[in-house]
Amino acid sequence: MEQAVSINEMKLTKKDFESDQMVKWCPGCGDHAILKSVENVFPELGIPKEKFVVVSGIGCSSRFPYYMNTYGFHSIHGRAAALATGIKLANPELSVWMITGDGDSMAIGGNHFIHLARRNPDVNVLLFNNRIYGLTKGQYSPTTPKGAKTKTSPQGTFEPPFNPGALVLGARGKFFARVVDTNMKMMSEVFAEAAKHKGTSIVEILANCVIFNNKIHGLITGRETKNDNQIFLEAGKPMIFRQERDKGLVLRGTRLEVVNIGENGITEDDILIHDPTTEDPGIHMMLAEMKPPEFPAAMGVIRAVKSQPLEDAVWASIEHEKEVSPLKSVDDLLHTGNTWEVS
Repeated sequence: MEQAVSINEMKLTKKDFESDQMVKWCPGCGDHAILKSVENVFPELGIPKEKFVVVSGIGCSSRFPYYMNTYGFHSIHGRAAALATGIKLANPELSVWMITGDGDSMAIGGNHFIHLARRNPDVNVLLFNNRIYGLTKGQYSPTTPKGAKTKTSPQGTFEPPFNPGALVLGARGKFFARVVDTNMKMMSEVFAEAAKHKGTSIVEILANCVIFNNKIHGLITGRETKNDNQIFLEAGKPMIFRQERDKGLVLRGTRLEVVNIGENGITEDDILIHDPTTEDPGIHMMLAEMKPPEFPAAMGVIRAVKSQPLEDAVWASIEHEKEVSPLKSVDDLLHTGNTWEVS
């Protein structure tokens, strides 16, 4: 007699995570590709559907919980990190995914963002970086390039922008990766790696806003220019880029340098090997800071260092206190010290 298959043992598919809600992003928005990539990844993680939670703040990206058929929480501007941390602490068995944008997380949510990276709860963060405020119609954000003319900077911005990767590493973050919204295979691979990491994983997605900041990442994502301006990093492999595999990165003194393989005696053996697991963030910081035209933009997992997630430490402390404390109930607590009776 065949045994009944439990719900948790059933193979999930992309369709299980598709919402019945109308997706209201603009046609051509990079967020559509990100959504499809997440829908592709979730069924492959081996996690029961009821254990997924998608949390967001405010912004175009933050509509995401409506578009996923999972538990979700659409919070307030900049506060998704606080909600995600609380959810993971309350129920460590949940797979918590925080969806945010460069305005939501780098501006009003900046303080929560850096402390999320520092505290290291097992939360997966997808940071949509289109370098503009899209939902509120084109104001400059903390990642908008200096000098850019926007609705709120008609003469050009005067402020230097944040680099999300540098911010994560500066906050002692343990996992940082970067992808582009034009490459769904890359996104799916990196999202899966982020899910495997125990601790806070932060993935910056270079996303395009077709209405208010079209082609802001064009040098990196453009069909004619991406070959020279992207390098996909893989653990244990040399940092080589271009389809022809004729350029790579070497460490000269205290800085990275692009070299041509085959010139001046340079071979693949001279190229720097990527190690995302080293505790020292020096090389990781340099990789996160690279940008065209001097360097290719680093893609893939830049940093992935093992460490104890926040919720493991908190719950271990609670269990320890339960074992050593003489107080086993509220009654025990109320009957310690001076007591009295009320007649």
